[in-house]
Amino acid sequence: MERMPNASRLPAAPAKDPVAVVRASADSLARVALECCRQHDRASRHPVPDEPDLEQKHHDALCATCDGSLAELTTAYERAAADVRMTSDEPWWHRANNLWHASREYARRHAGCDAMSKGVSGKHSAEKLAGMQMEYELEASALLALRHAADAYLKTRPGLS
Repeated sequence: MERMPNASRLPAAPAKDPVAVVRASADSLARVALECCRQHDRASRHPVPDEPDLEQKHHDALCATCDGSLAELTTAYERAAADVRMTSDEPWWHRANNLWHASREYARRHAGCDAMSKGVSGKHSAEKLAGMQMEYELEASALLALRHAADAYLKTRPGLS
């Protein structure tokens, strides 16, 4: 009769290198940041007059999915990097933290624009419209900063795309 191995006797899985976990998390964050930028670029192109509303609806859904992924991976990077102390001055580490900051700023600006858009109805004063325009410009600037941060990170990680 064959005996089942005792779970307490099974060898423990080797502990993952915390720096490798952070780097993998940063890699994922960079990839999704670039995809988020790409989808927003596609959605922001001037619609062709005969473009179906359904297509625009799906562009918006893709952007929302990418924004959600970016938020989730930003949080995952934050958790992974929270307790890791680098022993050397790694360029990827600095770029990853810049990417994390840019991701958080984009999420903050995007949430602000979403909240402002939901409150839109009827006529607005020129001052209110100018404020809305400023918020949208700041969101676009944050998206551009996100792209630059992701590109800078990828330069430290050759072969990653």
